[in-house]
Amino acid sequence: MDLELKDVHVLVTGASGGIGLETARLFLKQGAKVTAHYNTNATSVNSLISEFGEGTVIAAQANLSVEADVVRLFASSNALGPVQVAIINHGVWPTADEPVATMSLERWRATFDSNTTSSFLVAREFLRQLEPASDAAKAKASILFVGSTAGKYGEAGHADYAASKSALMYGLTLSLKNEIVKIAPRGRVNSVGPGWVNTPMAEETLKDPVVVYRALATTPLKKVAEPWDIAAQIVVLSSPSLSGHVTGQVVMVEGGMEGRLLNRNTDQGLEAY
Repeated sequence: MDLELKDVHVLVTGASGGIGLETARLFLKQGAKVTAHYNTNATSVNSLISEFGEGTVIAAQANLSVEADVVRLFASSNALGPVQVAIINHGVWPTADEPVATMSLERWRATFDSNTTSSFLVAREFLRQLEPASDAAKAKASILFVGSTAGKYGEAGHADYAASKSALMYGLTLSLKNEIVKIAPRGRVNSVGPGWVNTPMAEETLKDPVVVYRALATTPLKKVAEPWDIAAQIVVLSSPSLSGHVTGQVVMVEGGMEGRLLNRNTDQGLEAY
């Protein structure tokens, strides 16, 4: 089946690891051209250049919390033509458990800068550079945010992360899907919401059996996702042939998760259950 992605220019932010790297590779296998963004580590994105060729993929560095860096990122990608699909995948998950009552304003602001403000800057620059593009380029315009189950269910001890992802999945997605069509009449905006994924960022945390138990206790598929599971949905939602009438949606890719396991039978007051 033709996904109509051949020669489409795709920007993947956070392409240096986990979901982003697998997503960039999958787009390239579909014949797309990819700008693979990284912040500090270029090793894995450079491997894409070795695998697919310099005329097909560009490795581009930027601190996406810095407005000038975002502008420079899009300027450096011009060699592949205007960006037609923006996969806004980058983000941070502070590992320390900190309830709101004790969380510092500095941590809250840092998480929102890294996850939400930076995504706004990327989406804004994407729309700005799309506006003067040809009608043919605009016909395949799409933005896709990578959210999280935390954005749907919350996450105690990580309210900063949960709130930052909710903002992308709901407030920004549902607003932009009505705005993008003013620039690209067939433009679409969607989100995916992964649960736990076996990525380098999550590797250490997933070594804790209690974390895995709580993560899978309400998940009927009883498994942690692999990056491929998320990347495949991202590519499907970005495909004009498969998802050309899908916009404003949040697709949860979490094995059927029904919510958070808050209490266990060993917790105080539940011993009798």
